[in-house]
Amino acid sequence: MKFGIDLAPVISPDEKSAVDYYEEALRLAVLAEELGYGHVRTVEHYFTYYGGYSPDPVAFLSAVAARTERIKLVTGAVLPVFSHPVQLAGKLAMLDNISKGRLAVGFGRAFLPSEFEAFNVPIDESHERFREGIEACRRLWAEEDVVWNGTFHSFGPVTLLPRPYQQPHPPVLVATARTPESCVAAGEAGFGLMMVPGINSAEQTQHMLSLYRQAWADAGHEPGGENVHMSYNVYIDEDGEEAYRRGRHYDPRIGAKLAHAVADWKTTRSSAYRGYEQLTQAPEGGDPFDEHIRDNKVLVGTPEHIRGQLAAVRDLYGDDLTISFLVSSGDMPVEDSMRAMRLLAEQVVPHLS
Repeated sequence: MKFGIDLAPVISPDEKSAVDYYEEALRLAVLAEELGYGHVRTVEHYFTYYGGYSPDPVAFLSAVAARTERIKLVTGAVLPVFSHPVQLAGKLAMLDNISKGRLAVGFGRAFLPSEFEAFNVPIDESHERFREGIEACRRLWAEEDVVWNGTFHSFGPVTLLPRPYQQPHPPVLVATARTPESCVAAGEAGFGLMMVPGINSAEQTQHMLSLYRQAWADAGHEPGGENVHMSYNVYIDEDGEEAYRRGRHYDPRIGAKLAHAVADWKTTRSSAYRGYEQLTQAPEGGDPFDEHIRDNKVLVGTPEHIRGQLAAVRDLYGDDLTISFLVSSGDMPVEDSMRAMRLLAEQVVPHLS
């Protein structure tokens, strides 16, 4: 297993100003390199408290690149459905050069109806726009004099500048939330996969991973070359009760912001997003926070307990995992995030790497 940090901002201006958030997030990114983490990752979202402080992950990761030397930079993810491919490929190639080849590009399809409405992009077109955007970027990176006549964009001949630092292009990952077809397409193309296991059952996640790995093998890609990223909220303390108290305070606040962001799925239906209305349904049965701990969807407890949770995750999903720890969210003091990173780096990661 490999490990890094996820700096997706789940936060409102009432909790923390943008200036303060960026300053603290950059401190965490620098600390991540000092502690030996493998990557820093952030997301692209708009308008809502669920990620809205990160409309341009390339801008943030460029600031990280300027302050670090070794740690990898991961877009988790950029959204080609809302960008022209020449513009998107160009600024990603620029970041690849600024960082001297430390970039891995995660592409996402987007899933918030309010974002599609704001960009005046029909949500039913998301699959086609997503696939076209990735392939256009890939060709712009890898080829010269590119002529593109797609469904949504036409251009060329174009030779992109700057050329990517990594040849033929940076590693590509594809984000999927609930769509098995995305896993198959990623495996066939030889791309990595980005998953959020907290929103699916273990059985669903295992099924999606099996589709990805089988598609990878059937396409003839190098055995063992699969690249699977997963992101987990983590609350850690040497005092297990304090870790639980902190998680009990912050995790529902994250859930509330997500619930508000996905509320439009109560009235939105799209053949491109089958089952997404389930994101708006309140969980049945017991306490969702305790159930998430039990099912290893959120990491909570002492370093020893979290080592056990991650070992269970590895047993469920395999050794080829890259784990992103979400250590900063809501109005959590940056000192608590830094302490969590140190505990993870010193008492958890060495036992599982």
